[in-house]
Amino acid sequence: MNTFYVSIDVESAAIAINKEVVDGSITGELIDFYEVKEEKGSLVVLVFEKHYWRAGNRLTLTVTIDDLCGKTRVHYVSGGGGEGLFRFDWGAAESFEGVAEDALRNYIIP
Repeated sequence: MNTFYVSIDVESAAIAINKEVVDGSITGELIDFYEVKEEKGSLVVLVFEKHYWRAGNRLTLTVTIDDLCGKTRVHYVSGGGGEGLFRFDWGAAESFEGVAEDALRNYIIP
Protein backbone atom coordinates (compact mmCIF):
# COMPACT_ATOMS: atom_id res chain seq x y z
CA MET A 1 0.00 0.00 0.00
CA ASN A 2 1.72 3.19 -1.18
CA THR A 3 -1.04 5.58 -0.18
CA PHE A 4 -2.28 6.47 3.29
CA TYR A 5 -4.01 9.34 5.10
CA VAL A 6 -2.75 11.38 8.04
CA SER A 7 -4.29 13.66 10.65
CA ILE A 8 -1.88 16.56 10.07
CA ASP A 9 -1.77 19.16 7.31
CA VAL A 10 0.22 18.93 4.08
CA GLU A 11 3.03 21.24 5.21
CA SER A 12 3.55 19.43 8.52
CA ALA A 13 3.64 16.05 6.77
CA ALA A 14 6.21 17.33 4.27
CA ILE A 15 8.40 18.71 7.05
CA ALA A 16 8.25 15.43 8.99
CA ILE A 17 9.25 13.33 5.96
CA ASN A 18 12.02 15.74 4.99
CA LYS A 19 13.40 15.61 8.53
CA GLU A 20 13.34 11.79 8.53
CA VAL A 21 15.17 11.49 5.19
CA VAL A 22 17.62 14.39 5.40
CA ASP A 23 18.32 14.75 9.12
CA GLY A 24 18.07 11.02 9.78
CA SER A 25 20.65 10.02 7.18
CA ILE A 26 24.16 10.87 6.11
CA THR A 27 23.43 10.48 2.39
CA GLY A 28 19.76 11.52 2.18
CA GLU A 29 18.95 14.77 0.42
CA LEU A 30 15.94 16.63 -0.92
CA ILE A 31 16.60 17.13 -4.63
CA ASP A 32 13.29 18.72 -5.63
CA PHE A 33 10.30 20.38 -3.98
CA TYR A 34 7.18 21.41 -5.88
CA GLU A 35 4.09 23.01 -4.36
CA VAL A 36 0.70 24.03 -5.74
CA LYS A 37 -1.84 25.92 -3.66
CA GLU A 38 -5.43 26.23 -4.82
CA GLU A 39 -8.72 27.20 -3.23
CA LYS A 40 -9.61 23.50 -2.91
CA GLY A 41 -6.36 22.66 -1.14
CA SER A 42 -2.68 22.16 -1.75
CA LEU A 43 -0.33 19.60 -3.23
CA VAL A 44 3.36 19.04 -2.52
CA VAL A 45 5.76 16.78 -4.40
CA LEU A 46 9.06 15.91 -2.72
CA VAL A 47 11.85 14.02 -4.48
CA PHE A 48 14.61 12.60 -2.33
CA GLU A 49 17.81 10.78 -3.18
CA LYS A 50 19.86 8.57 -0.88
CA HIS A 51 22.81 6.22 -1.29
CA TYR A 52 22.20 2.65 -0.17
CA TRP A 53 25.32 0.58 0.34
CA ARG A 54 23.50 -2.75 0.01
CA ALA A 55 22.06 -1.74 -3.36
CA GLY A 56 25.36 -0.27 -4.45
CA ASN A 57 23.79 2.90 -5.81
CA ARG A 58 21.51 5.85 -5.14
CA LEU A 59 17.76 5.48 -4.92
CA THR A 60 15.04 8.06 -5.25
CA LEU A 61 11.90 8.47 -3.19
CA THR A 62 9.06 10.54 -4.59
CA VAL A 63 6.36 11.59 -2.12
CA THR A 64 3.15 13.36 -3.12
CA ILE A 65 1.10 14.93 -0.35
CA ASP A 66 -2.25 16.63 -0.92
CA ASP A 67 -5.47 17.57 0.82
CA LEU A 68 -7.62 17.86 -2.30
CA CYS A 69 -10.07 15.20 -1.07
CA GLY A 70 -10.72 16.89 2.28
CA LYS A 71 -8.06 15.04 4.27
CA THR A 72 -4.29 14.80 3.95
CA ARG A 73 -3.25 12.01 1.59
CA VAL A 74 0.32 10.74 1.22
CA HIS A 75 1.51 8.69 -1.76
CA TYR A 76 5.08 7.47 -2.25
CA VAL A 77 7.23 5.41 -4.60
CA SER A 78 10.92 4.57 -4.67
CA GLY A 79 13.03 3.90 -7.75
CA GLY A 80 16.53 3.58 -9.12
CA GLY A 81 17.61 0.64 -7.02
CA GLY A 82 19.05 -2.60 -8.15
CA GLU A 83 21.63 -4.00 -10.42
CA GLY A 84 21.50 -5.89 -13.69
CA LEU A 85 18.56 -7.05 -15.75
CA PHE A 86 16.39 -8.00 -12.77
CA ARG A 87 17.14 -4.87 -10.70
CA PHE A 88 17.76 -6.83 -7.51
CA ASP A 89 18.31 -4.25 -4.75
CA TRP A 90 18.53 -6.29 -1.53
CA GLY A 91 15.32 -4.62 -0.26
CA ALA A 92 16.76 -1.11 -0.36
CA ALA A 93 13.87 0.42 -2.35
CA GLU A 94 11.29 -0.99 0.05
CA SER A 95 13.35 0.25 2.98
CA PHE A 96 13.50 3.76 1.51
CA GLU A 97 9.74 3.77 0.91
CA GLY A 98 9.22 2.88 4.56
CA VAL A 99 10.73 6.22 5.58
CA ALA A 100 7.52 8.05 4.62
CA GLU A 101 5.37 5.86 6.84
CA ASP A 102 7.94 5.88 9.65
CA ALA A 103 8.01 9.68 9.68
CA LEU A 104 4.22 9.91 9.92
CA ARG A 105 3.44 6.75 11.93
CA ASN A 106 1.85 8.67 14.82
CA TYR A 107 -0.50 10.53 12.46
CA ILE A 108 -1.71 7.74 10.15
CA ILE A 109 -5.48 7.43 10.03
CA PRO A 110 -6.53 3.72 10.08
